[in-house]
Amino acid sequence: MLPPSSRTPRTPSRHARRRDPRAHWLLLVLTLAVAATALLFSGYGRHEIAPTAAPARDCAPAPQAVRSGGAVLSESGGRLRSARLPARTVALTYDGGPDPAWTPRLLDVLARHHAKATFFLSGAEAAAHPDLVRRIRDEGHEIGSHTYTDADLARTGAARSQLELALTQNTFAGTAALGTHLLRLPDTSSVTTLCDAEWAAGKRAVDDGYVLVAADAPGRSSKSGAIRQLTGSPAAVSETERLLAQPPVKGLRFTTVGAGLGLHGTTYSVSGADEAKGTVIVWAQDVSRAFADGMTWLMAAAGVITVARLVLLFTVARVHVSRTRKKRRRGHRPALVADPVTVIVPAYNEEAGIEATLRSLLASTHEYVQIIVVDDGSSDRTFEIAESVRAEDPRVMVIRQPNAGKAAALNTGLSWAEFDIVVMIDGDTVFEPDAIGRLIQPLADPRVGAVSGNTKVGNRQGILGRWQHLEYVIGFNLDRRMFDVLECMPTVPGAIGAFRREALLGVGGVSEDTLAEDTDLTMALCRAGWRVVYEESAIAWTEAPSTVKQLWKQRYRWCYGTLQAMWKHRRALVERGAGGKFGRRGLTYLAVFQTLLPLLAPLVDVFAVYGLLFQGAAQAGLVWLAFTAVQVVSAVYALRLDKERFEPLWTMPLQIFVYRQLMYLVVVQSVVTALLGSRLRWHRMQRTGGATDTLQRQPV
Repeated sequence: MLPPSSRTPRTPSRHARRRDPRAHWLLLVLTLAVAATALLFSGYGRHEIAPTAAPARDCAPAPQAVRSGGAVLSESGGRLRSARLPARTVALTYDGGPDPAWTPRLLDVLARHHAKATFFLSGAEAAAHPDLVRRIRDEGHEIGSHTYTDADLARTGAARSQLELALTQNTFAGTAALGTHLLRLPDTSSVTTLCDAEWAAGKRAVDDGYVLVAADAPGRSSKSGAIRQLTGSPAAVSETERLLAQPPVKGLRFTTVGAGLGLHGTTYSVSGADEAKGTVIVWAQDVSRAFADGMTWLMAAAGVITVARLVLLFTVARVHVSRTRKKRRRGHRPALVADPVTVIVPAYNEEAGIEATLRSLLASTHEYVQIIVVDDGSSDRTFEIAESVRAEDPRVMVIRQPNAGKAAALNTGLSWAEFDIVVMIDGDTVFEPDAIGRLIQPLADPRVGAVSGNTKVGNRQGILGRWQHLEYVIGFNLDRRMFDVLECMPTVPGAIGAFRREALLGVGGVSEDTLAEDTDLTMALCRAGWRVVYEESAIAWTEAPSTVKQLWKQRYRWCYGTLQAMWKHRRALVERGAGGKFGRRGLTYLAVFQTLLPLLAPLVDVFAVYGLLFQGAAQAGLVWLAFTAVQVVSAVYALRLDKERFEPLWTMPLQIFVYRQLMYLVVVQSVVTALLGSRLRWHRMQRTGGATDTLQRQPV
């Protein structure tokens, strides 16, 4: 074994290089903006935004000249013109659609009787069913506009009316390469019933070159010529069959509005540019609807997966609790493992907490403890403080080396370890007196190579501290119970973990390949066939970040390092034995719940806001309450298992709205950083000694 002085320090150049991918935040904002736009476009076409149903209303009648004229209104030479169909001519017109349920059947009826008709289509439905639009065109029928969303133009402003008509024209251009001059105002019938607001909307359209087509009053005889209005529906199919099979007057000619009036150019071919623009509109609607449908399914799938995960966590936690109770029944017996222990404390600028850490270790009830402090080139008084403690107690050894990173510091300590059981901790961790003794008990099983302890947040007074406290109890420790039972533990935390020296040396010590050296090491041990377990009664207190900036840096490093470790050990997915068990269980769990779902979370949040605004606040509120209730139940269960007070639960609603989103963004940045091939430094958190201060007041 070589002393540290003869070891060549490794330079942290690979992790020291850093290229922060700042542009990815712009990409994220753009992605969310595109997602929001897609939802808005889809919702507009589906009547979720600005619903167009027309309630009953009082309205002054349209001018007499309009109500007493023909059913077809247009403008010529600046003057309003009205027209009626000639005698024995009937124009069958259908409002709405196309619809795959009734439009094909209707076209079959018309073809069987060699009749032509005029279809006033809504743009949104035309975009959804372009094949039906083309069939209507190809079979010689006439196409008119019924606006994009069947909007009541009498209740919309001029801008909305222009948008409705323009979108419809673009849709016709994209689906059938045509435009139309024909327009029927939704929610209107004959000109005799037009009110002033409806005529004002129609007049704007006529001024823009449209031919306004109403319907003749039901009492007008077909013998005199008439425009018949049928609402697109299955009932229209049977009504059309009846009219064509048994005409009310012999010798009737069933034709289109344009052909019946001798109008030319009611529909026309569009330019290639207009067709291309229309194709983009149709494609945009298809994509937006597919995205909205996909988000609905994603929300449902995420809900099912989340509930399944909670059921799994609760079920497996009960198994873990049962095992723990069995161990407690043996509590009156002497400890099964009383072997001497080497504790390695890597420290870099830990002057705020290193003394409390060392004194908590020296106060351990475990009899034989060697404590190795590896000062990794600190620029503060860490080394001097550790030396002063060493002068008081010979069980402490202090080694100083040039800064080389935490992994290198741990390997230095490992090279000086005298005993076969090694405990690795952080420089700010404060141990309970019985923590070491409890931590090493699972090593009585020769299959166990490492043990994870129970890390608790010490500085939990502020809301940020409470959020992290809940995260540690609910997320970390509850997950570790599950990982223990399923034998796929991915991480022994750097704050408190015990290892067999044999196991550490068997995997080459602590690797410097990733920033999450604890996760990397644990995964390596699992793949080497060692069991890694969780000992909930071994408690250590750690100082959590006290500012959002520090929290971001810490979690960014954790998440990025975990991604590195997952990629490094990806072959475990196809391995056999213990390694394969870890890969297919542990890595899959991390990939789904710590990577994939957090990446999709911003999109889910956008969808949730959309639902709150446009799909009913009551429904969205119920979903949120249900989600919060599930989280609270999980928290209560986890706090009860860890014998913690329930007081921090009041912060959970805020945690869902703020803290959770922050953690999601950390995952987004980490994944982008990994994809860009950037490297990160070993970020160090500014210590305040908060864990020590809190421990003096915190009951266990």
